Amino acid sequence: MGFLDLDKHFAFYSAYHSNSINIIIHMIFVWPIFFTAVLLFNFIPAPFDFPNFQFSAFDRDFIVFFNFAFFLTLIYAVFYICLDFKAGSLAALLCLFCWIAGSVLASLLGFQLAWKVVLVVQLVSWIAQFIGHGVFERRAPALLDNILQAFLMAPFFVLFETLEILFGYEPYPGFHVRVAAMVDAETEDWRNKKAKLLS
Repeated sequence: MGFLDLDKHFAFYSAYHSNSINIIIHMIFVWPIFFTAVLLFNFIPAPFDFPNFQFSAFDRDFIVFFNFAFFLTLIYAVFYICLDFKAGSLAALLCLFCWIAGSVLASLLGFQLAWKVVLVVQLVSWIAQFIGHGVFERRAPALLDNILQAFLMAPFFVLFETLEILFGYEPYPGFHVRVAAMVDAETEDWRNKKAKLLS
């Protein structure tokens, strides 16, 4: 699978997310996982000294940190733009928002409270997704077959699906038809493997 092959990545992801309830669960809970990860990574110092940006609002001082969370956000943002410029640019803006909001929240909460918030959100979000797969999708999540898919691409794909459902977004004409054929082939392959295991 080409690292920047949007069609193959989306087909792979879609094959694991065909149930509408499971899709909705992912739309609700994937971005909170990303956001709270960025929030927690604000407490990992950067290997080099970078200037921090300080601003005041609501009679408080806030700091936006150029640290590990910034580098993580940058990797995600650039990757998403490379996958698809239009949807990727929107995803990159959301990543940037998560970094800024995470930095502000980190400076407000401090580590002692922040890690507890992160733990609760992560647990609830992951449990909801496993329920989505176990109860509604009836197929193991993609992370068991491709962990990169779960952690790097999932935020982009739930946004992409939202754009597709609400606005009929396609990166090029015929994208959905092409991907649907790839999903059907992948699903058929999975069913055949499952049948062999059960026989």
